[in-house]
Amino acid sequence: MTHSSSTAAKRLLSAAPVFAALGDPARLRIVSRLCESGPLSIVRLTEGADISRQAVTKHLHALSDAGLVCSERSGRESVWRLEPLRLEEAQRYLGQISARWDQALVRLAALVEREDRDEA
Repeated sequence: MTHSSSTAAKRLLSAAPVFAALGDPARLRIVSRLCESGPLSIVRLTEGADISRQAVTKHLHALSDAGLVCSERSGRESVWRLEPLRLEEAQRYLGQISARWDQALVRLAALVEREDRDEA
């Protein structure tokens, strides 16, 4: 494995917790809500949600462990906000994967066209 591929593999491995955390529908809703509304308390995050405050807290801690959110004390409440750098990192990985997929599709199309010409 070359140094650059080793580094890329390590970066991808470091992004795995982000994708694992976002793979849960409740966590994805929380991230979406924080994107739309900005920093919110747990009380505000549970308003209109079909899960308990305890469940929201558990999901917030999982998102925090993945580096996606952080909290600050505001009086008696914790206010949670997104960590945009981790989301931007995940977006870069998805962009890289998408570019590789596009390249693979171009190669496949060229192969099919070449085989069609060879058969004709």
